[in-house]
Order: sequence, then structure tokens, then C-alpha cells
Amino acid sequence: MTEPAPAPSEGGAEPALSSNGMSGPPGPLLRLVRDHRVAFLIVGVANTAIGFLWFTLFLYTAGQVWGYMTALVLSHIAAVLCAFVLYRRFVFRVRGNTLRDLARFESVYLVALGVNAVLLPVLVEFGGIHPLIAQALIVFITTLISYFGHRHFSFRRRGGNAP
Repeated sequence: MTEPAPAPSEGGAEPALSSNGMSGPPGPLLRLVRDHRVAFLIVGVANTAIGFLWFTLFLYTAGQVWGYMTALVLSHIAAVLCAFVLYRRFVFRVRGNTLRDLARFESVYLVALGVNAVLLPVLVEFGGIHPLIAQALIVFITTLISYFGHRHFSFRRRGGNAP
């Protein structure tokens, strides 16, 4: 069975559907490196660093009052919004469906957040590891989860392949 064609973009014209299943022109980073995996990796590394900085900021501000789990939730919100803009602008360049894409994007990160929310207290409370070090260790696991989730789910369009 074939998938229906993508819905027309703003202005009534059909969006260009690339071989990776994403509609719209390639983002500036993708035009530069010409490989979705490399562009995704570059933005992913930048986003991981930004997310870790958010965690550090919230750990030493709100976390001082409400604890490291509050820092985790606040940094999650800030990092997801930042990552969504970065991936959508610089890598995938999809058009339309912003809220649906954000919901799908967040659902991938909620899985990673769930894993993080279990591992962080285990490492801190039972392992005796400082929350910042524990978070640095967990980042490797959550990065893998988000890579595969975004690759196969977040910005996917009907009839398209993974980036």
C-alpha cells in the first residue's frame, strides 16, 4: 500500500520531498556537509553541550533550592525547545506541522528523560556521584536514545525514509 502524498505547503504548492522523507529545502548545515548523518551529529553534539550547560545552570540556581531533579526537568524543557529549533532550522528544514513535529520530538525526549530520571537518582543517591558528574555519564545513553528516535520518528513525513 502506498502512502498518500504530503499535504500542500503554505501557498498551495506541493513541498519538495527529498529522498530522506523530509519536505522543504535542506538546511544550511546540510547544504554545507551534504550528509544527514554528519549534520545530525554536529547539531546533536552542539545540543548535548547546550543541554548540559542548561543542567549546570539550573543545578546551581533552582537546584540549590529545589534539588537536582528540578534542575533536570527545567533543563529538559529548555534543551528540547532549543534542540527543536536547531534541528528544524539547520538540518531537517521541514515545513508545516510545527506542533505535531514538536509533539513527536518531545515524545522522543520524554523517553530519554524517563531513563535519565531513573538513572540520575540511582547514581547520585546510591552511587554517591555528584549530580553534575552523574548527568555527564547519563548523557551518552540519552544521546543514543534521541538519535534513533529522531532519526526514525520526529521529523518523518509520510512515504519518507529516515534521514
